[in-house]
Amino acid sequence: MSNLASKLREGTKKAHTMAENTGFIACFLKGTVEPTSYRKLVANLYFVYSAMEEEMHNLHEHPVLGQMYFPELNRKASLEKDLTYYFGKQWKEQVAPSEAAQAYVARIHAVGQQDPELMIAHLYTRYMGDLSGGQILKKIAQNAMNLADGQGTSFYEFDQIPDEKAFKAMYRQTMDSLPIDDATADRIVAEANDAFGMNMKMFKELEGNLIKAIGIQLFNLLTRRRNRGSTELATAE
Repeated sequence: MSNLASKLREGTKKAHTMAENTGFIACFLKGTVEPTSYRKLVANLYFVYSAMEEEMHNLHEHPVLGQMYFPELNRKASLEKDLTYYFGKQWKEQVAPSEAAQAYVARIHAVGQQDPELMIAHLYTRYMGDLSGGQILKKIAQNAMNLADGQGTSFYEFDQIPDEKAFKAMYRQTMDSLPIDDATADRIVAEANDAFGMNMKMFKELEGNLIKAIGIQLFNLLTRRRNRGSTELATAE
């Protein structure tokens, strides 16, 4: 047993807290969601998940990564539904990855093709966070943007996973059973911290629209440092 899941959780705690304290996420968690920024985030996530899921599809027979291949986690189709809602049927002509999203996507492809074990860091950072905080974030988005149920929040719905808590336990167990030595585990933790950093750069890019919409005074008020670990969304439980 590699105890990789525990190593990842412990090794990314600081990065996780820093990500939650970026201006965009701090405002989001307090119920302030600016629609233009949010649409851009959904578009960026579409490119990120498309890259992850393309690489995982190619690696599904890999001796290590194949064990982490769970198509029921895939978010690309859900994000396409959300993009149709926010941008209309011609959404593909209207969206493009931001600079930070392009760098993130390039890293995912590089890892998938050159150092596949490090893909575990990206799977953990995104999917475990989605499963843990998804329902909370969905409710916040619905309330903040007056969304009807099922409109613009498909990203947070895991229709093929009836019991998210049980799935997360199984996922961690699978991670811990992988044939990974300590040196590789340390490299995976380092990559996960880098992945948090790439997410933070995407969030930072979105702050300009948010500040324009709500004003710098309210932005500063909402982003005063919260209590450490007050939400623990990204990899909770």
